[in-house]
Amino acid sequence: MRGGPSVLGIVLAGGEGKRLMPLTADRAKPAVTFGGTYRLVDFVLSNLVNGDILRNCVLTQYKSHSLDRHVTTTWRMSSLLGNYVTPVPAQQRLGPRWYLGSADAILQSLNLVHDEQPDYIAVFGADHVYRMDPRQMLRRHVESGAGVTVAGIRVPRTEASSFGVITPASDGARIEQFLEKPADPPGLPGDPRRVFASMGNYMFTAKVLVDALHRDAEDENSVHDMGGSILPMLTERGVAQVYDFDDNHVPGETPREHGYWRDVGTLDTYYDAHMDLISDQPQFSLYNRRWPVYTHPGQLPPARFVSGGIAGESVVSAGCVIRGQVTRSVLSPGVVVEEGAVVQGSVLHDNVRVGRGAVVRGSILDKNVDVPPGATIGVNPERDEQLYTVSRNGVVALGKGQVVS
Repeated sequence: MRGGPSVLGIVLAGGEGKRLMPLTADRAKPAVTFGGTYRLVDFVLSNLVNGDILRNCVLTQYKSHSLDRHVTTTWRMSSLLGNYVTPVPAQQRLGPRWYLGSADAILQSLNLVHDEQPDYIAVFGADHVYRMDPRQMLRRHVESGAGVTVAGIRVPRTEASSFGVITPASDGARIEQFLEKPADPPGLPGDPRRVFASMGNYMFTAKVLVDALHRDAEDENSVHDMGGSILPMLTERGVAQVYDFDDNHVPGETPREHGYWRDVGTLDTYYDAHMDLISDQPQFSLYNRRWPVYTHPGQLPPARFVSGGIAGESVVSAGCVIRGQVTRSVLSPGVVVEEGAVVQGSVLHDNVRVGRGAVVRGSILDKNVDVPPGATIGVNPERDEQLYTVSRNGVVALGKGQVVS
């Protein structure tokens, strides 16, 4: 921040994303396409850059080639001002081992901190869809004098087992207890059906984080994870506080969008988040010019609608050619829908082709899938179960270049 404290951004982007298979069969989860033209990592990086955190390291590990390439080709900052976004692959700096967990990933990358010498470190996850102004969270952290501030969002108690759960103290700020993915956590005071879930976004005082990482490395029983190890440690020391995401206001947001945050860790949540994009008044808009989401636009011609092709309540990217009928869908660049084909409630990634008379319904098709003329996907549940990946809620998913029977 110009004229303010120095902040280093560390983006944790090393997750395998097993629950998003087959979309993560050939790429890291943060590299998965979202919203037509974006990658999941673009959302956190856009929030950091829009919020004047302009020196950022993206820690990668599993199947990171497409993620590394996207970051290096898209996120080019001003070297004149010393700003950067750089991918940092696992380097085995502390011995012949890969990252043992998210805390170990930062421990093995402390050379970045020592080089930059920041006052504060923003440690953010790389695979959520949301808008957030990190300056507001940083301001709260600096004013409080806490060692770490954890962004929290209220979620139904029934979903608590998927998150780190924060129990706030009586002052509403200090964290009294931090439980990583508990089976039966207590509800919030006055709101027993909901809990404070950690968003995976942390603002650390640099010295506190470095000290905590070294302490954790010496603990042979630790899982070396930010949520499972570092946060409980700092909570026990009384230096952790919660930042209520509901207090964060992003320029240009609508009341309907305020507080939107989605963990797209499963096929169903990934699909549902896409459906949030397509209504006339979307729950999450890609069109906020005051807080844009940045990505590499590619060099493609505009979308074309020919031979009577139509699309309604849909996001259609550049380079698409629509000759058939598309409704309630999100199409990435280069998708072709031939005459007589029907695409309903689906997410089609780059260069998918839907042949003449084919039907695709309630499905996610990764890039380069070719649906033959007359084929159906998402129409016959029993057949789909035999041939493809089908989520708990019935979303049919095909991996990159998968052959359609």
